[in-house]
Amino acid sequence: MRGNEYAQLQAFAAVIQQGSFVRAAAHLGMSASALSQTIRNMEERLDVRLLNRTTRSVSPTEMGARLLADLLPALASLDAALARLKTSSEGPHGLLRINTTRVAAIHYLAPLIGPFLQAYPGIQFDVVTDERLVDIVAGGFDAGVRLGKKLDKDMVAQGLGGDQEMMVVASAAYLERCGIPRTPQELIHHQCLTYRWPTDGSLYRWEFERNGELLEIEVKGPLVVTEPEMLTRVVLDGVGIAYLFRHQVAALVESGQLIHLLKEWTPAFPGFYLYYPSQRQMAPSLRAFIDFVMQRSQPQPGAAGTRGENRPSPA
Repeated sequence: MRGNEYAQLQAFAAVIQQGSFVRAAAHLGMSASALSQTIRNMEERLDVRLLNRTTRSVSPTEMGARLLADLLPALASLDAALARLKTSSEGPHGLLRINTTRVAAIHYLAPLIGPFLQAYPGIQFDVVTDERLVDIVAGGFDAGVRLGKKLDKDMVAQGLGGDQEMMVVASAAYLERCGIPRTPQELIHHQCLTYRWPTDGSLYRWEFERNGELLEIEVKGPLVVTEPEMLTRVVLDGVGIAYLFRHQVAALVESGQLIHLLKEWTPAFPGFYLYYPSQRQMAPSLRAFIDFVMQRSQPQPGAAGTRGENRPSPA
């Protein structure tokens, strides 16, 4: 393979992974016009259209998607081989791409990145937040972070931050005005502040469990959001009852600003996991990050339940 052909393949993969010519050009350190010409030259050389282009988006054609599926593993192997050469004398180098939910990125991934980059200055992170459970291999990601461990059998997972817990909370003012729900079923008579899944637009049904009994409650109220962080402020104002992660409201409960309700119905469930493909030729940058996470994480429970998979994960 000639050098320009390899460069064309890298350029093609970058355009799909970055989702636009502008971002891909910045990633590759070239101009958008030069990148566009590179892709045109490649399509002319292969005599096949690889990309569908509009003024707002770019996506692979059927033939382009087939090429990408074959190309990504090959590029990953080449990148890993080159990275290993650098690792032997300079330590791990290279780009580490991670797909994660917003809440995991802010509360669990961000605290790790700073110390990690100080220890490994040759590594760069590209973190993409997405509420969908994406195919990280097809998307060109090295790893992902999601709740629970319900992953494909060829994925490996390492726990981040221990178990999670949801908390039903309300202000004292609201409870004095509207009463205290004693069971999950009584929530249907209350003003509940709830969440809409950004992936399909459906409303989140609040999940509860006690002594093996599972419940899903379709709550209603004056506010529906796709950004659950908003609910903390609104529940403090006494508008209604909210269902949020412990780390979002625990301090407010401890200070007495919010009241914790239905405690016996919200047991802990497996938390966030860093997951990645099981592969023999792992990039040194990913290997270094996995080892770093393992050193800082407490041992996790064996298998994650499906309850954790269905928790709201803010965008």
